[in-house]
Amino acid sequence: MNLPAAATVDMLKALVSFDTTSYRSNLDLIDYVNGYLKGHGVATWLDFNTDKTKANLYAVIGPADRGGVALSGHTDVVPVEGQAWTLDPWRMCEKEGRYYGRGTTDMKGFIAVVLAAVPRLLNAPLSEPVHICLSYDEEVGCVGVRSLLQYLSRQDNRPRICFVGEPTGMGVVIGHKGKLTTRCRVKGHACHSSLAPQGVNAVEYAAKAITYLSDMARRKEQEGPFDEVYDVPHTTIHTGVIQGGTMVNVVPEVCRFLFEFRNLPADSPQDLLEEVQLFAREKLEPAMKAINPETGFSWEEDSSFPGLDTDPGAAVVDLARRFSGSTECRKVAFGTEAGGFDRIGVPAIVCGPGSIQQAHKPDEFIEASQLAACERFVDKLIEHLTAK
Repeated sequence: MNLPAAATVDMLKALVSFDTTSYRSNLDLIDYVNGYLKGHGVATWLDFNTDKTKANLYAVIGPADRGGVALSGHTDVVPVEGQAWTLDPWRMCEKEGRYYGRGTTDMKGFIAVVLAAVPRLLNAPLSEPVHICLSYDEEVGCVGVRSLLQYLSRQDNRPRICFVGEPTGMGVVIGHKGKLTTRCRVKGHACHSSLAPQGVNAVEYAAKAITYLSDMARRKEQEGPFDEVYDVPHTTIHTGVIQGGTMVNVVPEVCRFLFEFRNLPADSPQDLLEEVQLFAREKLEPAMKAINPETGFSWEEDSSFPGLDTDPGAAVVDLARRFSGSTECRKVAFGTEAGGFDRIGVPAIVCGPGSIQQAHKPDEFIEASQLAACERFVDKLIEHLTAK
């Protein structure tokens, strides 16, 4: 069996011990990584959220006056509450060639491999730098990485390519859908239900908008655009939460619902949102405002991330194939931060250790052989950057 280096295992054990569930701070982990990098003489840049409870970490190893390669991962994990764990999720353990613990696959395994490789990176005469990018709040909509990407976009020597280490079994992923989740608030006009025509029923008007979204979804299913590489080859539209009303004898004044677009890169989620907003504005609000001008729809983005659609012939894909040994390129249903890198002009692919089938599950684990394969990927990257 191919086993990872002790340094990788030790680093993974340390990373798993930090509870970085998205609703918590990630600063203990960031402080640990920051101290580790500074102990090796590597300068870091920390990018905090507004209330200083979370941070991105960015570091460059090698000649900083040229492009180089970014290795990117997120530090947050999903909750363990309500899951039937048989092991302590924050105490990594090894059993029969598997390392168990929350985040081992998604995606502290990749981060551990990258950080354990720091001494090798420092000892190599790199012709181009390696950029280490660690983000927060990926699991709640790729939120934290946005300010890091803004920072990189202002740099003269931003990375020329990026590998995002989400779990792909070390296969090369060149595409995934984008996502836009929106909160809609419908303001009606309350009255006694016996006088219903004098009110504006927020639940009913929300239902009309949701029905329109459902019709849009059917249209996408029938008319596309399509990309048959995906399990679901078209853009999907889905309403997941609705809340409204107080009692059946009161015409509801407020209704809220949450809906999402999971779009192919060929589809613009903003155009889709504008379509349903136009329907509400032109077809629904006139009748509402005729009764009470204070009624209507309001919209607020909840979360979003761009899709990824990297050309299979791009240089980043060729390198990923060479380093991973993979001969195929795939597209996946889950989202990543790779589309954000691509959007600022840094071509990206997704390639990392572990199986997405283990992500977000109780007793999450990563195979030892997957960590070892990721180490070989990084070693080949170092060889490539040294040989140039």
